[in-house]
Amino acid sequence: MKRRRAFSVLLLVALALSGCEDKIKPSVLTSVDSRLLPQQESANSDIVLSDSGRIRAMIHAGLIRVYDGTRVTQMSGGVRVRFINPMGELTTILTSQEGSVDEATNNLEARKNVYVVSRDSVKLWTEELYWDNRRQLIHTPAFVRIVSPREQLQGQGFESDQALENYRIFKVTGESVPQ
Repeated sequence: MKRRRAFSVLLLVALALSGCEDKIKPSVLTSVDSRLLPQQESANSDIVLSDSGRIRAMIHAGLIRVYDGTRVTQMSGGVRVRFINPMGELTTILTSQEGSVDEATNNLEARKNVYVVSRDSVKLWTEELYWDNRRQLIHTPAFVRIVSPREQLQGQGFESDQALENYRIFKVTGESVPQ
């Protein structure tokens, strides 16, 4: 019985001492600056841009990243924006590969394969497009191509209301083709 008790005490002491070993610490990459990594990341998520309780735009993105120290939300993996007029009606849909939203102004920037279609079937193609939330205008200094039921236009530089009802191209390089 004494042997058994001594063996039990010895076993408990051995177990206690083995638990006091140094724990394995995960390695930390010193070559990566944590300030360059996103503080928040979300997949297949939505952003609603509103002003005074009215929805102005609804955004869906494959990947949304928020970085510490900036006021810009980055979106990639496919971006889809539905613009809403003051009456709450859908006016246009924008798609692009990536974009960003300025959190202070709710202004939007869309980049890479930007395509916009209005409820009146006006279609716009460009590589970069900006939406001014306060003025409810879309614009770009880049090349644009527009096809509507009335005409086909292309050129450099563009500005329009978000419904694509009143637009202008600053340097037209193509001709208007009445349809």
